[in-house]
Amino acid sequence: MTRLSAVVRGLATAVAALLAATAASAPARAKPEPTAPRDFVALNSVDPTIIQEIRYFTPHNFVGERIDGYQQPLCILTRPAAEALHTAQRKLLSQGYSLKVYDCYRPQRAVDHFVRWAKDLDDQTMKAEFYPRVDKTRLFADGYIAEKSGHSRGSTVDLTLVELPAKPTRPYRPGQPLTPCFAPEDQRFPDSSVDMGTGYDCFDTLSHTLDPRIRGEQRANRLLLKNTLEDLGFVNLAEEWWHYTFKPEAHPDTYFDFPVSHRSLAGRH
Repeated sequence: MTRLSAVVRGLATAVAALLAATAASAPARAKPEPTAPRDFVALNSVDPTIIQEIRYFTPHNFVGERIDGYQQPLCILTRPAAEALHTAQRKLLSQGYSLKVYDCYRPQRAVDHFVRWAKDLDDQTMKAEFYPRVDKTRLFADGYIAEKSGHSRGSTVDLTLVELPAKPTRPYRPGQPLTPCFAPEDQRFPDSSVDMGTGYDCFDTLSHTLDPRIRGEQRANRLLLKNTLEDLGFVNLAEEWWHYTFKPEAHPDTYFDFPVSHRSLAGRH
């Protein structure tokens, strides 16, 4: 091999090594986020009067932190479900009430976040409020946490009633003392809603919609919500007074994972 050939071969080897190192260090191209199907809408585009308090965008939930996939405090639903809520809202406004939604479409990554949290038995940060009488080892067996949620199909909503004029909700401050979700109304965390007997996402049998221990005004409030929504095609989950699914579901067998954000609804084809 001539001296010139050796130099050329050395340069080629050096260039190849440099290119390989550059390729290895280059950041992987981000995979684009999935977007919503065309029949999903922002609820406030259908009815801007419905109050929204999207709990999983905040740390005030049973996990104690913002949940994966909630990029904005936004209620997204299939259009038929959103339009049915609009009809319900018109009826309730005439009676001096407004709907308030806590959660609507929920991406699968959020459900996965719940599952990871439930398996971490050392994390008991929010137990005193949301599951004071339930051992965390029982969350799956008792049906409070599951690996799939109807919310991910887009026609399920968690909601309550607010008496008008609506009072502002006091902000939740992480680390503040917690009160059991089934405590008397004047002791529970105030969220401006009518008294339903428990707070939202209360892991307790008192949350069963028709639990016989819930009486008087509390029962009347639950029945007002239930009767109003069921007349319009919603079906209540008997274990949760706040949980309703519009039937027939537009996507009964699909669990979506697009983020909760306006971007998920923009630029769809």
